[in-house]
Amino acid sequence: MQKQSNVCVKIAVSFFCLGLAFRLLLSDSFSFSSSSSTMVVKETPPLTMAEEKTESSVFHLPSLETSSDLVDFPSNNNQSLSSQNEAEKCDLFVGEWVADESGPMYTNESCNLIEHHQNCMKNGRPDSGYLYWRWNPRGCELLKFNPRKFLDYMRNKSFAFIGDSISRNHVQSLLCILSQVEPAVEIYHDKEYRSKIWKFPSHNFTLSVIWTPFLIKASIFEDMDGVSSSETQLHLDTLDPLWTKQYDSFDFVMIGGGKWFLKTAIYHENNTVSGCHYCPGKNLTELGFDYAYRKAIGLVFEFFMKSSHKATVFVRTTTPDHFENGEWFSGGYCNRTVPFKEGQIELIAIDSIMRGIELEEFAKATSLGSDKAAAKLKLLDTTFLSLLRPDGHPGPYRQYQPFAKDKNAKVQNDCLHWCLPGPIDSWNDIVMEMLVNA
Repeated sequence: MQKQSNVCVKIAVSFFCLGLAFRLLLSDSFSFSSSSSTMVVKETPPLTMAEEKTESSVFHLPSLETSSDLVDFPSNNNQSLSSQNEAEKCDLFVGEWVADESGPMYTNESCNLIEHHQNCMKNGRPDSGYLYWRWNPRGCELLKFNPRKFLDYMRNKSFAFIGDSISRNHVQSLLCILSQVEPAVEIYHDKEYRSKIWKFPSHNFTLSVIWTPFLIKASIFEDMDGVSSSETQLHLDTLDPLWTKQYDSFDFVMIGGGKWFLKTAIYHENNTVSGCHYCPGKNLTELGFDYAYRKAIGLVFEFFMKSSHKATVFVRTTTPDHFENGEWFSGGYCNRTVPFKEGQIELIAIDSIMRGIELEEFAKATSLGSDKAAAKLKLLDTTFLSLLRPDGHPGPYRQYQPFAKDKNAKVQNDCLHWCLPGPIDSWNDIVMEMLVNA
């Protein structure tokens, strides 16, 4: 009886252990299959800024689990110029935005150089999660910008940002970061305050921004509010002397543009009208913005490659906007509060065409004249990392407290330029890596 009892106990224990092992195996298998599956997030209607909660006195780090602001877009097959083979060295322009508890290097209180339209915090933007992300290139480490090291590197040198309002947006970001070490002193501005020069006295470093939205010679009939009284006249075979006459005084140049070529314009070549872009009723040949942009960019590269002046020239690729359900003039908005992940959004056709022209002309210039040219060209391909940040724009907060009197007020949104501080600060991390750390 005792032996039979022992056998029964052993059998019972064996069944128990077998059942426990099977349950653990099943549980582990379920966990693995769940984590490896693809979750498709359906788009939810974005909240308007007026409907969001009011600003807290404490900035909160955005949760990585937040997904209500994400939308499933087709996978993006376009990659940065040097990322076709991922086995190659690190590509600074391919990666993802990751949460960063340290936040920005400055605020609107510690930097008084932020222009009104980009001062989102002062203008009352209620959320702050957009401040707590940093760009993380795939397969390599990108160090945070070191303003002291940068200023030491720039001692007795000059750096000019040449282009449209995005260039002005970028230079303000750099100024705010550098001013945490040494305050910048403004020594010049033009009549409209679009072109400016600053000095960092103890480093004898000069930082400039030159407003030339087309980079080529242009007669512009548009006021500060974007209202045009006549078509822009573009000379496709002549660069804007406003920047070319100063080029020899610069050690470093950041050049970029593109968006202004989408405007209505009459094209001139060889002192005669050759065509236009979007000019109905003018009885002119529609040549398209891409024709003019390629001409302009090609002329810019030709200038750099033929110049005997030794300068390091950064060529910044086109900056995408994030207007949804309309454009800036037709009620378009940008209310998202977290970045996209890679593959969730694609470039629109216009931006893809512009970036394609930039990459083709850059490759042509560097392949044909790199051995003889004095200028050193560097590609700052910020298009795709910027595409992933729909949350970083001023939106309705391009103006002060837009919903103070009416929470349902209809206001114009800015979904092209960047809040300061904001995602554009990471552009400077990459410049630092390409120029100083390299």
